[in-house]
Amino acid sequence: MTTERVPQSYSTADPSEAFNSKAVTPARGFSLRAVLLGLLLTIPATFWTTVIEVRWYSLDGTCLPLFIMPIFFLFWLVLLNRGLKSLKPSWALSQQELLLVYIILVVGTVMAAHDMLQNLFGSIGHASYFATPENHWKTLFFPLLPNFWLVRDPVALKGFYRGDVSPYDPHYWVPFIAPLFWWLLFIGTLIGICLCLNVLIRTRWSGHERLAFPIVELPVALTSHPQTAASDLLASRAMWAGFLLAAILDLINGMHNLYPSWPFIPILKLYNIGQYFTSRPWNAIRDTNISMYPFAIGLAYFVPLDLSFSCWFFFVARKLFQVFGAITGLDGPGSGGFPYFPQQASGAWIAWGLTVVWALRGQFRHAWRVAFQREPLNPLEEPEMVRHYRGAFFGLAIGTLILAIYSWRINLSPWVAILFFGLYFLLAITITRARAELGTPHEIYFVNPRLILVTLFGSQTLGAQNLTDLSVMYWFNRGYRCHPMPNQLEAMRMGEMARIRQSAIITTLVIAFVWGALVACWANIHVTFTNGATAKCIGFKVWVGGESYNNLQQWLQTPARVDIRQISYLIGGFLLVLFLRLMRGAFLWWPFHPAGYALAVSFAMDYFWFCFFIAWLVKFFLVRAGGMKAYQAAIPFFLGLILGDYVMGASWALFGAYNHLQAYKIYI
Repeated sequence: MTTERVPQSYSTADPSEAFNSKAVTPARGFSLRAVLLGLLLTIPATFWTTVIEVRWYSLDGTCLPLFIMPIFFLFWLVLLNRGLKSLKPSWALSQQELLLVYIILVVGTVMAAHDMLQNLFGSIGHASYFATPENHWKTLFFPLLPNFWLVRDPVALKGFYRGDVSPYDPHYWVPFIAPLFWWLLFIGTLIGICLCLNVLIRTRWSGHERLAFPIVELPVALTSHPQTAASDLLASRAMWAGFLLAAILDLINGMHNLYPSWPFIPILKLYNIGQYFTSRPWNAIRDTNISMYPFAIGLAYFVPLDLSFSCWFFFVARKLFQVFGAITGLDGPGSGGFPYFPQQASGAWIAWGLTVVWALRGQFRHAWRVAFQREPLNPLEEPEMVRHYRGAFFGLAIGTLILAIYSWRINLSPWVAILFFGLYFLLAITITRARAELGTPHEIYFVNPRLILVTLFGSQTLGAQNLTDLSVMYWFNRGYRCHPMPNQLEAMRMGEMARIRQSAIITTLVIAFVWGALVACWANIHVTFTNGATAKCIGFKVWVGGESYNNLQQWLQTPARVDIRQISYLIGGFLLVLFLRLMRGAFLWWPFHPAGYALAVSFAMDYFWFCFFIAWLVKFFLVRAGGMKAYQAAIPFFLGLILGDYVMGASWALFGAYNHLQAYKIYI
């Protein structure tokens, strides 16, 4: 596996030193001032994220593997810290403290993000508010709803959806308190289980396998304290060249958004090339877009060549498969859902996940023996890992018990609960692996446990009660773009690189979750009651509630039977990933990564495939011409592309929010 890394001049020392107890720099612990600063900055960061994404829908910064707003805050904090260091060195923050602040901002952003609490608020009152005599929801599934999770008060819902009321009037916000409490306890359990799993697998992926962790490179490089100007990212001309290129492109398009007479660069964002394919069979790919997002090209540069090649190759193959379906008539009226991408993607991700978990079996066994049978630690494990492993296993047991109680409370059948949560955590581990190894986007919209279970068993076998419960829980397993588990593991990895004790990282993550959840709830309540969720909030996730209950209505009125064609494509996706994994392990020359297929057919590559192609092409010729030295020399430029795009994109979004308009969006 190719794991290109940022060189020492822009990152830290060799990763194995992060585990070396004899390293020169001692591990740092919990910093109270850094945590307090992070918690303080979480308030404006979360509020602005909510205003920008819910009210104005003008950034989509939480849809990306590297969040925009935390990087924006970190950039300015680093600049201010450098100025403070020159004036009062004792007051300046260390790299460890800067990273703790950044980690808190990331966790706060996770809670306020698209596929977390924004989705929850999009569905928490949807059933009651949108029930009509025409859709028959009150007779179809209202008696089956878990009311303790839902807002039913008509006055509160009217204020929530129509707005122009005070968010601090108890008549409006009090009915939200109990449902939000029970949801946050439930989500906290899921996040806690993810944290326990990360504790168990961290040393395996970071220490033994030495995965690349591309997403952490920019924050670590930004916060490092270089000894010379040559090793200073902010002093790099190449970095500023990339920064200015991205910023100028965004400035041009942003000005066009305000003044249409300005020039516009359409290919920078999604540009539909499928519009030029108008005749059969090529019109089967009429929804094909290309894009040249600077940040995406920058991020894709750090993806190993075999994976970046596989991502764009399998996306093109996916489109050609649609053309093949048009040629052969497989996509005709009786096709039943050809090309069955949700089923292909589901099989692919299940297979990939099972191979990942199977490879971890030795690590889980070792962690158990260290925790309870006094097996000695290996050289890459810190002494505190005995306590951490033991706590992780106890945490998993407690979390499982809480999930069992919730499942009993909502009348979810035990076998459905086991399969649902099993699939959820299998996908969570696999997404975390994708981020740690590859750093790719992971909006796997085609893959979710509810659809997988309906495909495998049919809606009648699941039954109305189970379908209702799965639909109420649909919001947190819809897209996975801001999944908490990979962000937790990346925080741990940054702790290793900056020599922060893992106990300090874990404590910070827990505090940040609790605080971030509370601030995100406040921000959503403030924005929606003030503006009206469906009145003025352009980005309110009303479609999440619609997907939850409209599909439920369809399954209850017209039951979905087991379709052998759907099962066949699911099995086909499963077997193809296993084949690619087998070939990759057997032959060093094998160019296709199984993750590329899984990502390409699951919607994750729809916005980014062309960016991956550009980054792959540039990196391929750089490595061919100048080897790793040329690759490393170009790293600051591509970090600059990310940073410039993010800083200008966040600036446009804040400008729009301040001036009460929808400003230019750098993404989608």
